[in-house]
Amino acid sequence: MKLISYNLNKHKAAGELEDLVESTGADVLCLQEAVTGDLPAAISGLQLAEATARNRLGLAVYYRRNKYEALEVRSLALKKSLHDMVLKPAEERMLAVRLRDIDRGREVIVASFHAAPLTALNSLRRKQIEAALGELSTLGDKLPILMVGDYNYPVFKENLGQKVREAGYELTLSDARTYTRYKFFKGHYDFATSVGFDIDAITTLPQGRSDHLPILVTAAPRAAVSASA
Repeated sequence: MKLISYNLNKHKAAGELEDLVESTGADVLCLQEAVTGDLPAAISGLQLAEATARNRLGLAVYYRRNKYEALEVRSLALKKSLHDMVLKPAEERMLAVRLRDIDRGREVIVASFHAAPLTALNSLRRKQIEAALGELSTLGDKLPILMVGDYNYPVFKENLGQKVREAGYELTLSDARTYTRYKFFKGHYDFATSVGFDIDAITTLPQGRSDHLPILVTAAPRAAVSASA
């Protein structure tokens, strides 16, 4: 499976999506900070599974329709930061889709995630991540799970990695930093948490109009597993 995660920076990079999908051969596309009402139903052979409806800047998941079938979709509102309460940019911060591989008959869960912004504490983002992973584990018993997105977590990733491992998941960073807007905050913001997947590579793709760089996750589901989240 090839999966792209991209924070569109208030939809500024939406025009790049067709070229990204075509150049990478992506099977799944997970978006953050999208104006969901302006998203097309399909992008270069990928079908829109769902987009959040209650966000000013929302999430979306696309999948390759000749390879997968979407069985179930679930969104989740997470504990809010002060930024969320005042500006209300995002009510739903996780969007998950349970997919069935048509040829192999296997099911997997993929999710797009967007943590609270840098104005919030890392402790709040850890709680959001923990809640999202817990919700994902209820979508299917012992199914491989892959959650990608903008974690807004540039420092102290060792602590986050420990919490993720305690929940039964793995945290995997990309091969290069994914955020470049502010010098002090440059780093890995966009990465993956997973269980039941072998992550072959997470490649940071060239920068476009967004302040985030898209990432390409190449992964393969293992045999049936169980997360303790």
